[in-house]
Amino acid sequence: MWSPKRQEGPTKIVGPVYTVKYVRKDDGTAPEYQGHYIDTIPAHTILFISSPPHTLNAVYGGLMTLRAQHSNALGTIVDGRVRDLQEHRDLGFPVFARAVGTTAPQELLRISEVDVPVQLQSGEQEVTVCPGDYLIGDLDGVVCLPKGLAERAVGLMGSQVRADELIKRDLKEGRPFAESCREHRAKVVKVEDL
Repeated sequence: MWSPKRQEGPTKIVGPVYTVKYVRKDDGTAPEYQGHYIDTIPAHTILFISSPPHTLNAVYGGLMTLRAQHSNALGTIVDGRVRDLQEHRDLGFPVFARAVGTTAPQELLRISEVDVPVQLQSGEQEVTVCPGDYLIGDLDGVVCLPKGLAERAVGLMGSQVRADELIKRDLKEGRPFAESCREHRAKVVKVEDL
């Protein structure tokens, strides 16, 4: 998380995703997007921007945050680099990104598509972020919840939060962790039960 503060604070965002796919400027096979994605963001969505791997250029800056806020976006997550950190922070707008860069994207990259499935850059796992999926971001990172699981997961999360609160209470009273977990986590609703 880079804004409002770097890895600090209570910032949390939850909402449906609106995707933007950047490609290398010389990619002749990818579609050409007309206009600018920033003018098409639906209200109450989280902007997820996919940038090609190993790109040093930033694909999101302070002017984009100003427009996203005007569109009532909930936040921005960039699978790539951002710039203008102080502008994002001054606006108090949640921005999550892999890294920071100083140069704009136009020399090397172009927008190809919006509101389409995009692949997350990850060496550990394959993740596709699809329109309608939910993104959840906080100080610890970002999670993508597939559209089909979003409604079902609410029951799961409530059950987990209740169990954690009971475990916290037990730990404050001196009860052993393993014993408390055995009792309270056994009652947690599982995805397959929903």
